[in-house]
Amino acid sequence: MKIGFIGLGNMGAPMAANLAAAGHDVSGFDVAGTTAKGVSSATSAVEVADGADIVIAMLPNGDILRAVAAEVIPTMRAGTTFIDCSTVDVDSARAVAAMAEAAGILCVDAPVSGGIGGAAGGTLTFMAGGSEAAFASAAPLFDIMGQKVVHCGDAGAGQAAKICNNMILGATMIATCEAFALADKLGLERQKMFDVVSTSSGFSWSMNTYCPAPGVGPTSPADNGYTPGFAAELMLKDLGLSQQAAAAVDADTPMGQRALELYRQFVEDEDGKGKDFSAMLPRFETRGRS
Repeated sequence: MKIGFIGLGNMGAPMAANLAAAGHDVSGFDVAGTTAKGVSSATSAVEVADGADIVIAMLPNGDILRAVAAEVIPTMRAGTTFIDCSTVDVDSARAVAAMAEAAGILCVDAPVSGGIGGAAGGTLTFMAGGSEAAFASAAPLFDIMGQKVVHCGDAGAGQAAKICNNMILGATMIATCEAFALADKLGLERQKMFDVVSTSSGFSWSMNTYCPAPGVGPTSPADNGYTPGFAAELMLKDLGLSQQAAAAVDADTPMGQRALELYRQFVEDEDGKGKDFSAMLPRFETRGRS
């Protein structure tokens, strides 16, 4: 297929490269001028969309997504597909889907989980929202870029799933970092802590797969000076989306709200910006209760 890819950042570039490596004709555009292996460069988002069978976007926020969609959807042929892999608010996802439907374009909101490593390795998880027909048109590409895809429901359902997932992730990472810091002060070795918790009721992805303690468990950003796999400011963004959604539907999410407050403090008032979201551990190491 002829595929247009808009947004060739840390996630978009390897995703586009994997599609090109699978034999698709991929053209890409990024406002920063970044490129991807095997992907031809376009001079605008509209140029990327012109003549494409499928257009994929990986963009920073809902406002930018809406603006790009308003540019490219009128350029696309009826019956083609617009796939948004950004993580944005549910309202923006649904607004873009409505825009696409009015133009006779299929639309899927399909945010991802798996980070930069998953994007490079083609092992992402996609959470997809949209009609059955739209999902069917996009599914072969999900199989190239990822290892799992779940059709979560109609337009916006993919974003809803991503927001809920990352609210859990943010809260569990904070709890994991707190527990390691407490174990340190109680004189418990980190490896012993991991050996117990990773095989008992404290088991979680944050502990077992992405452990925030260097030298413990599988290799993670903690073993590379907390260079981001998933940056703290991106977690802050996602937690903000979760609380925006919670407010819209009157959902009580006190843990999600507290996680948002802690990541906001970490990123905006401390030294968390540019670090992995698991760098909460060295933050808690140096803090007392006051």
